[in-house]
Amino acid sequence: MFIDLSMNELHGSIPSSIFELVNLRVLRLSSNNLSGILETRKFGKLRNLTNLNLLNNVLSLTTSDNSNSILPNIKRLDLSNNKISGVWSWNMGKDTLWYLNLSYNSISGFEMLPWKNMRILDLHSNLLQGPLPIPPISTFFFSVSHNKLSGEISPLICKVSSMGVLDLSSNNLSGMFPHCLGNFSKDLSGNSIRNLDFNDNQLESLVPRSLIICRTLEVLDLGNNKINDTFPHSLGILPKLQVLVLRSNSFHGHIGFSKIKSPFMSLRIIDLAHNDFEGDLPEMYLRSLKGIMNIDEGSMTRKYMGEYYYQDSITVTTKGLEVELVKILNTFTTVDLSSNKFQGKIPKSIGNLNSLRGLNLSHNNLTGHIPSSLGNLKSLESLDLSSNELIGSIPQQLTSLTFLEVLNLSQNHLTGFIPRGNQFDTFGNDSYNENSGLCGFLLSKKCIADETPEPSKEADAEFDGGFDWKITLMGYGCGLVIGLSLGCLVFLTGKPKRFVWIIEEHIHKKIRLSKRSTCRQGARRN
Repeated sequence: MFIDLSMNELHGSIPSSIFELVNLRVLRLSSNNLSGILETRKFGKLRNLTNLNLLNNVLSLTTSDNSNSILPNIKRLDLSNNKISGVWSWNMGKDTLWYLNLSYNSISGFEMLPWKNMRILDLHSNLLQGPLPIPPISTFFFSVSHNKLSGEISPLICKVSSMGVLDLSSNNLSGMFPHCLGNFSKDLSGNSIRNLDFNDNQLESLVPRSLIICRTLEVLDLGNNKINDTFPHSLGILPKLQVLVLRSNSFHGHIGFSKIKSPFMSLRIIDLAHNDFEGDLPEMYLRSLKGIMNIDEGSMTRKYMGEYYYQDSITVTTKGLEVELVKILNTFTTVDLSSNKFQGKIPKSIGNLNSLRGLNLSHNNLTGHIPSSLGNLKSLESLDLSSNELIGSIPQQLTSLTFLEVLNLSQNHLTGFIPRGNQFDTFGNDSYNENSGLCGFLLSKKCIADETPEPSKEADAEFDGGFDWKITLMGYGCGLVIGLSLGCLVFLTGKPKRFVWIIEEHIHKKIRLSKRSTCRQGARRN
């Protein structure tokens, strides 16, 4: 028997009659407004129930002494986004439960995590406190993000060798990274770690070098911690790594070159912002980012990273805003090297990243000109080069970036005209602040040329025909000066008749020469 009343406007408590349906296998009442206390003893007769989904309601929970023997065949239980609080003690389906989602509640802890066949355990956005709970050894997906966990990460977590996704972000975990993280790659069942998210904790020490064993790793997020290390070149060997976030730590030194022939070939999201990197921009790495080159979106299926029961998520700065991407689209690409101490010129080779959507090089010490090759980034939606030492004009080629929504070139030393056309006709003063040498159409500071009407197409056509108004005007000017000078000379000498005779004689000679020339040309034609 199957009941699905999800996504309606049901309210009140769950009818008692439902708990009498002894043959019921699937019960879905999600996304309603059901409220009241959910008593575990009421499920006593539903021994055949395998799937219970009550997410997005306003239910609380109480347990009884025999709660653990209730629902002996349950496989999937989703009580997320309700009003469940306190210590969780309902340990039903110890041998059968493989999916448990209790996220977005107010659960403060667990008596135990006893499930032998657990695969998906989602406990994020609760009030969990104390040390990190260790999930069952069979777990593939484990999320305890956005809780209040503290202390060090126990090496016991590495014994969960079938782990595919480990999300410990947004807690208060501290101390060292476990050196055993590479053990996640040794699972004999074929599953390997894909996503490691330690963002927004108090973790320190070096990036674990054992991670190079995790050949299937796709997402590594170490942002917003206290890591004091140099750039982890060794990670460049990971063939499937697509997302690398190291932002807001104490990474330092020159990035320089890699001994790996083609490092980070699958990388398409790289965030090194708010660190202490210095030296030139890492041109070798930028040249090897094949994951941001020549993406044919028309031929690929647009999907999100992850499986049907979860999606990978990260927090990035895009279009000037810090945004949590709860789903990472497989075509999303960004390079953020902002707020470091990089210096030197912007490499022309960045123009090869023609599938890039976001580029942020702001708040560094970059010098030289903006390379015109940035005009090749046809998919670019956000470009931030602000707060550097860039000079020269803005390349006209940037007007070809027709997807550009956010442009920030402020606080540099740019000069000259601001290009016009396409997206550039929509950017105002904020995009160019504190570049005293810039002027343009939408700025409060106009260029001198802006006050002169642009020539029409008809005028351009006349130019092409050979008629040059500039030369004509110059002739009028010269004639006026000469005429006034000769007039003064005539009247001062008092001999105007003599002057008139000279002019008339000169004109008659011109006419005679012209007639002779015409006759000769006619004779030749005949």
